[in-house]
Amino acid sequence: MRKVSDILKRKGNKVSYVAPNISVVEALEIMAEQNIGSLVVLENETFIGIITERDYSRKIVLMGRSSSDTPVSEIMSTEFPAVKSNDTIDKCMQLMASKRIRYLPVIENGVLTGIISMNDVVTETILNQQETISHLQTYIQS
Repeated sequence: MRKVSDILKRKGNKVSYVAPNISVVEALEIMAEQNIGSLVVLENETFIGIITERDYSRKIVLMGRSSSDTPVSEIMSTEFPAVKSNDTIDKCMQLMASKRIRYLPVIENGVLTGIISMNDVVTETILNQQETISHLQTYIQS
């Protein structure tokens, strides 16, 4: 059974983050520079949320707010259940589906060790299926 640790081994555990007091426009600039759609928000090295392009579009653009005057802390999403590196991919899929979220923080002993996305979970599932098919083909041919 594949685990969160398998995703982190494949993609690495580098996390792009910002402080809660920076402006939304600064966060968007970082996302654009790094070609990513979300940033972790850390306060005193503790995970407190994630800001996404979706947060921006729904909580700034649609509400007519100023992205240069609004701090990230006012629009970030905060309701993320944490997972551990030994949790299964199936558990992650169930959490993401039931909570209708696209990201899960990986937290070990109170420390953020990575972030996994829905895309990471789907990719890992596909890789697992491809390996299974390959093993079955090898078995059948031998």
